[in-house]
Amino acid sequence: MTAQQEQRSWVESANGHSDFPLANLPLGVFSRDGDQPRGGVAIGDYILDLRAACEASLFDGQALEAAKAASDSSLNTFFALGAPARKALRGALLDLLGEGSAQRESLQGMGETLLHPMDRCQMHLPAKVGDYTDFYVGIHHANNVGKLFRPDNPLLPNYKYVPIGYHGRASTVDVSGVTVKRPNGQTLPPGASEPSFGPSKRLDHELELGIWIGAGNARGESIPIGEASSHVAGFCLLNDWSARDLQAWEYQPLGPFLSKSFATSVSPWVVTPEA
Repeated sequence: MTAQQEQRSWVESANGHSDFPLANLPLGVFSRDGDQPRGGVAIGDYILDLRAACEASLFDGQALEAAKAASDSSLNTFFALGAPARKALRGALLDLLGEGSAQRESLQGMGETLLHPMDRCQMHLPAKVGDYTDFYVGIHHANNVGKLFRPDNPLLPNYKYVPIGYHGRASTVDVSGVTVKRPNGQTLPPGASEPSFGPSKRLDHELELGIWIGAGNARGESIPIGEASSHVAGFCLLNDWSARDLQAWEYQPLGPFLSKSFATSVSPWVVTPEA
């Protein structure tokens, strides 16, 4: 356990919290009582309101710039600032929320203006998704799924040489907890020569790692492998939904259509690389 992980917070529920201790401090977008969605930070059983923190002049310098960007209704601007601003905000938050914070009394005096009980808040999609690629990176997973469609040849020859990915589902990425509707589509029943249309009977979801990308690159210009990690803004949990019976019919020869386009669920919290 590192010294940072051992740090305690004056927010008592954060100490020993399985998801949101002081060492984590993930960012997300929340609202309360129907008000305007805005950025916040998870700490124990609470959400620190970044907009209220900025208005109370709790940040300065680069941390203030980052906090203002992260207090918006999406984290896109914050992601684009890159690592220096992200690290400045994290450092300021560690100082503010640590057990020995010099501003502890004044912060506690702000009550629910600053810290909102998480169970009274609604979470939103953390950022506007401009593009989305699902990479097929786990060889065990690729073998298992491949056996569903090609029992005798589960792993295709190109798998070990090129990144296998699927594009074009950005419009149906949503925050965890939103209702997912079972899709309709074509399936080919066993022994049938023509497909039938109807709701999927083999709905599946897989727990995966989501990676949020911050600063991008100009079209047509590549990012060197050695610099790839500097473009990562954060991580989240992701549920990849699939209609396997629709997929078995659709994926030949150009890949899935309705079987993969109806839903992708992401956690409302973005864990930064520094955490």
